[in-house]
Amino acid sequence: MLLSTLAIVKAIRSIPRGKVSSYRDIALSAGLSNGARQVVRVLHSLSKKEKLPWHRVIRADGSIAPGPGRQELQAALLRREGVKVSKTGRVDMETYGAWGIRTPGL
Repeated sequence: MLLSTLAIVKAIRSIPRGKVSSYRDIALSAGLSNGARQVVRVLHSLSKKEKLPWHRVIRADGSIAPGPGRQELQAALLRREGVKVSKTGRVDMETYGAWGIRTPGL
């Protein structure tokens, strides 16, 4: 695995149960200033193999990214961990963001 991929996997694994992070913040914590799309690719290709908590990664605005059948599943998994997800699929990032609104160290 590439060093950047390993950093992304490590950042995703660091999201505590009952918290969420954004694709952007995962990329930033992995040292990638414009790596949100790379985070998406890692989640798509390695979530199952690496047993990543993919459901804890959402958009920076707190919304769950739409996908075929995934939006409802992701909301259900987050709710099971105690994260409040609105009927429109939004999470309050100030309350449930793993690092508040900002990535640590930024």
